Amino acid sequence: MAASSKVSLKLLIDCKSNKVLFAEAGKDFVDFIFNLLSLPLGTVIKLLKTNSMVCSMVGSHGSLYESIEKLSETYMHPNQNKDSLLNPRAPTPASGVSLLLGYDAAGSKVYMCPDSNHRNVTDDSGMTCPQCKKRMETEVTVVGRNVGKGKTSDEGGFVKGVVIYMVMDDLAVKPMSTISNITMLNKFNVTDVGALQEKVVDLGMNEALWLLKASLESKTVLTSVFLGNKKF
Repeated sequence: MAASSKVSLKLLIDCKSNKVLFAEAGKDFVDFIFNLLSLPLGTVIKLLKTNSMVCSMVGSHGSLYESIEKLSETYMHPNQNKDSLLNPRAPTPASGVSLLLGYDAAGSKVYMCPDSNHRNVTDDSGMTCPQCKKRMETEVTVVGRNVGKGKTSDEGGFVKGVVIYMVMDDLAVKPMSTISNITMLNKFNVTDVGALQEKVVDLGMNEALWLLKASLESKTVLTSVFLGNKKF
């Protein structure tokens, strides 16, 4: 999927409490939230900072990030650079995962030394090879991960697409079933089913960024992102 694509999910909303009880979601949304766990901390801070979302929810990490930005390269070790901290290479997502956050996982280049027998690689062009001491400037191609050891899959991603998933307000995920629906209604002490409303919403890049932010500071992520101060 392209970075500009959107994914849809169906919310079950308790209109009395103005709260999302859970969402019915397909593999595209589940793949997306699973992929959040693979993002380096530096990437998360950069994404939020770029979109003016860095605040107390990242604690002191925001201040640390800004101090590294301002720190002169003079103080860095010769074989290190600030970019590896400020713009860490995010792992290549499983094929088919929607890059709603817009970061370029595959955009970073990787280099090796001219001697192909040496198996060292770096994302810092010009770094010295620890074996032959030559400059590592030969660009190499990074390929995506296999779906599974010894297995291939046309649909890619992390989870199977033949299942509808239940995603809780705190992003906990489980397979959807009629029994799980009833169990959840009992868990939330829902007595007036007339107060429940289903609503299909789209998750685009803006919502994805708010979801990332909310997941770091809240246990009511879906409610925060899709309801906010809205009343139904």
